[in-house]
Amino acid sequence: MNEKTIQILEFNKIKEELTHFALTQEGKAELLKLVPSTHKRQIEMRLDEVSEAVLILEKSASVPIHALDGVEKIVSNLNKGVPLKPEGLTKLYYFLDACKKLKSYMNDKQWIAPRVSAYVYSIEDIPEVGDEINRCIRNGRVDDYASKELLRIRKQVSIQEDRLKDKIQSIVKSAKYKPFLQEAIVSQRNGRYVIPIKKEYKSKLKGSVLDASASGSTLYMEPEELSSQQDQLLLHQMEEEQEIENILWTLTGLVQAYEPQLKLAIETMIHYDVLFAKAKYSRSINGVNPIVNENHIIRLNNAIHPLLGRKAVPLSLTLGDTFHALIITGPNTGGKTVAIKTVGLLTLMAQCGLHIPAEKGSEISIFQQILLDIGDGQSLEQNLSTFSSHITNIIEILKDTNDRTLVLLDELGSGTDPLEGMGLATAILGQLYEKGATMLATTHYSEIKNYADDREGFINGSMEFNLETLKPTYKLMVGKGGESQAFSIALKLGMHPSIVQKAHHISYREEKDYTVEDLDITTRKDLEKQVIVNKHKRRNHSKSVSKNENMNSSIKIFTKGDNVKISSTGEFAIVYEGPDEKGDYIVQTKGKKETINHKRLSLYVTASELYPEDYNFDIIFNTKENRKKDKIMGKRYVEGLTIDHED
Repeated sequence: MNEKTIQILEFNKIKEELTHFALTQEGKAELLKLVPSTHKRQIEMRLDEVSEAVLILEKSASVPIHALDGVEKIVSNLNKGVPLKPEGLTKLYYFLDACKKLKSYMNDKQWIAPRVSAYVYSIEDIPEVGDEINRCIRNGRVDDYASKELLRIRKQVSIQEDRLKDKIQSIVKSAKYKPFLQEAIVSQRNGRYVIPIKKEYKSKLKGSVLDASASGSTLYMEPEELSSQQDQLLLHQMEEEQEIENILWTLTGLVQAYEPQLKLAIETMIHYDVLFAKAKYSRSINGVNPIVNENHIIRLNNAIHPLLGRKAVPLSLTLGDTFHALIITGPNTGGKTVAIKTVGLLTLMAQCGLHIPAEKGSEISIFQQILLDIGDGQSLEQNLSTFSSHITNIIEILKDTNDRTLVLLDELGSGTDPLEGMGLATAILGQLYEKGATMLATTHYSEIKNYADDREGFINGSMEFNLETLKPTYKLMVGKGGESQAFSIALKLGMHPSIVQKAHHISYREEKDYTVEDLDITTRKDLEKQVIVNKHKRRNHSKSVSKNENMNSSIKIFTKGDNVKISSTGEFAIVYEGPDEKGDYIVQTKGKKETINHKRLSLYVTASELYPEDYNFDIIFNTKENRKKDKIMGKRYVEGLTIDHED
């Protein structure tokens, strides 16, 4: 797996969370080095180990894993010509004691965790090392009774120190020395006892000056009569140091004799730390041991993104059985990207021997590589646009993809002209499928949705959107492509069906009826009330017309842009012009103009409510081509340029 995949899928964050459950620094370091395996038997073995470790934790959570505290480094420094220090030997003793406790802990776990409990047998009992260290090292130093010779020497040192102290005290209290002393105290310089003498009396005393005060007024002298006794003490201390070194060398040699056993015990302790860290993490995410296959089948049952936890909406999908490519559509922020990231991340976790947050029966396929194009991908260093960076990345994906590749593509073909982007996206999907890849892709293009419907091996999916709350539910529905939510939302918010109907025709070049029944109930009632009010206003307006106008009062009066309903067909139309002397209006419906008598028309919504005062009705009644010509002719004369109006 390349580093980019691990980074974008945030697998490093999973490893960081794992380290919080490890008890040793060495265990934390091993967890940070986790890499996915592609060997089925190895992956299954690691997953089964974690399952057994979980069972052990359910029975007894206090696993006696020793904080190694540099024991690995101590053992690695053996045979380098330096004896072990007392503090290092003490750490080794505590480590051996922890190994003994761990073996005892695993004794009754063989029935629930036969494989995991068996690892403890690789820790060999070496009581002679622990017992000898415990006998010789006490309180961080070599004990007096480590050897008979050391005991004898230390007794001599103690006796000689007592003699020296008595002698020096007698000198300080002596009347002979009292006039020469700066003060009646005894101190040490370079390990030898000295007395403070006034500078001017230096010649009055026999001895060696070993130090002086900062001002130079006080000299620290070793009286001649103390010199021989202090030399004798120094000799005994040198003998003590030599004997201590001999003892440490003896202990070091004993440890060296069991170096292979100690290294294996350390490796086993680290393995247990890593294993139980995985098990603790599994319990924290309610993880399960997934079924592992090499048949490109991914089957997730209520899986969640482990970094989202309780905030995540469960994801369920099956991929690789009857189809190998899932195309997901849906609104922005609807959860499409999270869905494909979840699949990729759980695949990485399983191949690293980690349980996944899903229900039992979930299945993960083994892939040699996971290639993806997720995020805006903009490259500032190479000065590439978002689209260029996407294409550069996808070119590499096309080169590296084979039949053991999981490909994750987010918003494929975006960032350029929609028509060309759609064409590129379709071609890329087809090429990846031909190379045998297992794919999950998200898109906004409805054409790709149609392509997935018609192409064998592809299936559509969509992120559910709740039209009641106007919010995404983040739930993936496999087998159903996402519908255009923009039109549904517009209807929900109260836009007139005729406008939405026109928008649909412009977008898809097809007719689709949107009726009042498509509106939200509350919105529909409000609209119906408004129509009644408008009709009432219209009747009042008719009563106030002049006498001449009353001659034609039997003709219903509509104005340009009024939204009317044709009683014979139930269709909605927009008034273009009229009425003539027969009471006929020209109305536009479904992109064409018809002549309809006023008796077959009823007002639905007035033009003043649908459009602003200065609204250009050419947008509705005139073609785009004619509007362009009109704009050109308004600027200059163009020979041969004509505008054809409908009759």
